[in-house]
Amino acid sequence: MLRRSCIAAAFCAASLAVAGPGPGPGNNIIAPAADGGTRSYEPAELPSADRAVVRKAERRLYLMNGERIVRSYRIALGLVPEGNKERAGDFRTPEGVYQLTRRNAHSDYFLSIQVSYPNTADLQRARRNRWQAGGSIMVHGWPNSLRHPPDYYATADWTDGCIAMSNADMVEFWLLSHDNMPIEIMP
Repeated sequence: MLRRSCIAAAFCAASLAVAGPGPGPGNNIIAPAADGGTRSYEPAELPSADRAVVRKAERRLYLMNGERIVRSYRIALGLVPEGNKERAGDFRTPEGVYQLTRRNAHSDYFLSIQVSYPNTADLQRARRNRWQAGGSIMVHGWPNSLRHPPDYYATADWTDGCIAMSNADMVEFWLLSHDNMPIEIMP
């Protein structure tokens, strides 16, 4: 079980995991040189991403730079994964083009980034059908208090309509994404 106080430690651990252990390129540490002296290494540059693409049928989230895939993550979706989100409480993950708008390091889930759902088309559709559009769609990690075995979160669709990934993947996604980054959610 991860507590909020462990987030800083998780960032440190994830940074080491991304950079790699021990001396070498990508680590900002001092290492012994072959001649007995020391040399320092500069940290590796993180890849640049300009948008995120979710392919619901594949259960994948791709970080993209132009047409190049920078990173790919396995994701879990809402309990009703097929179809577009229509209204509050339908347990579907929306489809469309949105932005990543607000980051929450103190979420009930290990880190979360809000998706700008509902957009204008979502609101119009909901009004036309006299539904509440819903909201609070996030990209997030696992719950801070697990109610199921870890295997469940790693293999099942379990959210109320959000996009979830492992905590390690969420740290990397948090570091590589930026505010107002477009996210396209496709069937």
